[in-house]
Amino acid sequence: MGKVSILGLVLAVLGVLAGEFVCNGDTLYINCSLSDRKSLTDFKHGLEDPENRLSSWKGTHCCQWRGISCDNTNGAVISVDLHNPYPVSSAESSTRYGYWNLSGEIRPSLLKLKSLQHLDLSLNTFNNIPIPTFLGSMRSLRYLNLSEAGFSGAVPLNLGNLSSLEFLDVSSPFSGLAVSSLEWVRGLVSLKHLAINGVDLSMVGSNWLGVLNVLPHLAEIHLSGCGLSGSVLSHSSVNFTSLSVIDLSLNHFDSIFPDWLVNISSLSYVDLSNCGLYGRIPLGFSELPSLQYLSLAMNDNLSASCSQLFQGSWKKNRGSQFGCK
Repeated sequence: MGKVSILGLVLAVLGVLAGEFVCNGDTLYINCSLSDRKSLTDFKHGLEDPENRLSSWKGTHCCQWRGISCDNTNGAVISVDLHNPYPVSSAESSTRYGYWNLSGEIRPSLLKLKSLQHLDLSLNTFNNIPIPTFLGSMRSLRYLNLSEAGFSGAVPLNLGNLSSLEFLDVSSPFSGLAVSSLEWVRGLVSLKHLAINGVDLSMVGSNWLGVLNVLPHLAEIHLSGCGLSGSVLSHSSVNFTSLSVIDLSLNHFDSIFPDWLVNISSLSYVDLSNCGLYGRIPLGFSELPSLQYLSLAMNDNLSASCSQLFQGSWKKNRGSQFGCK
């Protein structure tokens, strides 16, 4: 056995003796720190857990607790994933997320998880409490999913402080979440996925597209059913160099069709159904090399030539919904 292997074995044994590693048969697991364990325990005490989902949250080995993932090198907690895996689709507030859900208080002890990158509390039932403002101080977050979790009130503007965030979903079609301005989104310079479906954006003004346009890595925009209105889609140009998915369905734009869409060669999915568009559908859609799905349904004043649209790559496209003449 070489010196390096012997040294590794000695360090592992010392780690076990110090409580930093846990042996389970032939497998060696790293353990979390006392500080992270205390933070998680306090966070648990604020939650209501009628189905005892967090029954494994006891003892000292918190890297093996349900929904918890740790860094393999130092044991720091990097992920808390407590989304409801068995949601029920229902508009009734008491049952809409199924029966295996969490509620209660989201305690700021999460702030002490200094390495936390992934937080998912989606599809739970937090009974119309506001989204905690302290989440905007968790600078290490890369993934934040609070969708359909029963939050209400204003989305905290300080979420814009999360410059490392790549995924943000606060979609909430059944509760009273609202955003008065999207200027805070400018700070999300690493963002790739933005979903605000069902959140009231009726007060954000006409520059929301300009705000999103400055995000260099944005690949997906989901703003369905947000109460957006006006002719904001008629921008002359955009700079979405990475955009592959855009969903602006179920809004009220009352706008001519946005010609700039056909200049985004990376687009694969476009849903502009039932959003008050009118005019001619640009023929440039037939030339987009990656486009797999286009829905323009329920825009009664759109027109296009089927014979011209269904050329080139569109001959192979099966996921399109629109009327043409």
